[in-house]
Formats: sequence, structure tokens, C-alpha cells
Amino acid sequence: MTRKIATLAAAAALFAGPAFAQAQADPAGSSPLIAALTWVQGTLLGTVATSAAVIAIAIVGFLMLSGRMEWRRGVIVIVGAFIIFGAVSIVAGIRSLAGAM
Repeated sequence: MTRKIATLAAAAALFAGPAFAQAQADPAGSSPLIAALTWVQGTLLGTVATSAAVIAIAIVGFLMLSGRMEWRRGVIVIVGAFIIFGAVSIVAGIRSLAGAM
């Protein structure tokens, strides 16, 4: 499984180079779409979502420590939250690695 993910990440890094050659300007008429996506991003990563994620991780941690939830499922929930909220940093790191090659 890990080998498959590493292979996919390497392939994505190889094919990311041509994407930088594309124009960075927004296409005509895309302003409402960009505004909607920005709103969705703000909603998903805003204060309410962050507070809900902190409460969820606290509940999962309590359930794991009290033995009511198996550790594997709890770790998956916690790692998933870190991936969701760290997605911007993860993508920036992948882009910088792809640009260095």
C-alpha cells in the first residue's frame, strides 16, 4: 500500500511540471465560480470547522483512552483531520519539490 502511494506521488510530481507552463490568469466568466470556491474553502477551514474538529478529536481521544473505540479507527480520524487542515501546506511542499527537480 505504501509503495503504491509513493509511486503515485512520484508520478504526480513528474507530471506537475507542464502545469506550470499554463497561463495563471483566470478564464473569462470564472469569477463567480472562484468566489463560490473561496467561500466553500473558508467555510470548511474556518473557525467553526476548526472548533468542530478540535471537539471531535478530543472526543475520539477520550473514547480511545476509555477503550470504547479501537485505536486504529481513532488514529485514522486524527490523521484525516491533520490532512484536511494541512492540505495547503502539503500541496505547497509538493509544489516546491516538483519545482526543484
